[in-house]
Amino acid sequence: MAVTPLNPKANYHARSISLPSRPHPLIPEFDEQLCRLQASEATSSSSISHKLSGLKDLHDCVDNLLLLPLTQQILAQHGHKIWVDELMEGSLSLLDACGTAKEALLQTKEHTNELQSTLRRRRRGEYRISTKVEEYLTSRKKVMKAIHKALNNLKGMKNKCSFSPLNTDSEALSMVSMLREVEMVTLTVLESLLSSISGSTVRSKSSSWSLVSKLIHHKQVACEEAPAGLTDFEKVDSALNTLIDHKGKSVNPVHVDNVQNKLGKLESSIQDLEEGLEFLSRRLIKTRVSLLNILNH
Repeated sequence: MAVTPLNPKANYHARSISLPSRPHPLIPEFDEQLCRLQASEATSSSSISHKLSGLKDLHDCVDNLLLLPLTQQILAQHGHKIWVDELMEGSLSLLDACGTAKEALLQTKEHTNELQSTLRRRRRGEYRISTKVEEYLTSRKKVMKAIHKALNNLKGMKNKCSFSPLNTDSEALSMVSMLREVEMVTLTVLESLLSSISGSTVRSKSSSWSLVSKLIHHKQVACEEAPAGLTDFEKVDSALNTLIDHKGKSVNPVHVDNVQNKLGKLESSIQDLEEGLEFLSRRLIKTRVSLLNILNH
C-alpha cells in the first residue's frame, strides 16, 4: 500500500481515505466529512439542504488541505499539472451546474411570488388565476429543459471522472484521489438537486395523478394531496395541474387554498436551497483559485 506524508495509508481505489497512525490532522477530518456525506447521499430521507450543508463542510476541509505547503508542493510538480488541469475543468463543470440550479430556483421563486399575489387577490377574476398558473407551468417547462441539459453535462463529466495515473508518485495519487472523491460526491448531490427541482417524478406519474385528482374532485374533499414521496416542486406542479383541470368552471376555494399552502412550503424550500447553493458556489470558486495558484506556482 502506498505511503505518503499526508496520509501513509491512502489508497486511490478506496471509497474512503484510510486513516494512518499519525496523519495530518486534516486527513481524519476530511475522511469523516466525506463518509458522513456519502452516507447521507445513500439515505433517501436526507434532505437536499442537509446534503448541501455537508458539502459546505467537506469543501471547507478541502480548501484547508489545498493551503498546506506540502499539498501545493506535491501538485505543483511538472508531471502532475495535467491532473490539476483536470480538477480545474471539473470544478468549472460543477460551477456551471450550480449556476443552472440557481437560475432555476430564481425563476421558480419569481413566478411563485407572482402566483401567490394573484391567488390572494383572486376576487379580481378567475381568468387572471388561470393565466398566472399557465405562466408558472410554462416557466417550469423552460426550467426543466435547462436542467435536462445540465444533467446530461454532469453525466458526461461522471463518465470522465476516472483517470489513468501518469506515474507511480504515491503522494500525488493520494491527493488527487481525495479531490476526485470530493468532485464525485459534489456531482452526485448536484444531480439530486437538479432532479428535485425539475420534478421528474411528477412527469412520470402525471397520468396516474390526473386520475387521482379527478376522483378526489368529484368527492369534493377538504384537501387534495399529491402522491407520497414528491418534492415541494412536484407537489406544486400537481396542485396547479389539478387547478387548471377545472378551467371553465368556478374555481374551488379548496383547490386555491391547497395551492397557496404548497406554494408557501415551496418558497421556504427554495430559500434553503439558494443559501446552500451560494455557500457551495463560493467554496468551489475558492478551490479553483487555490488550484490556479498551484498551477502558477
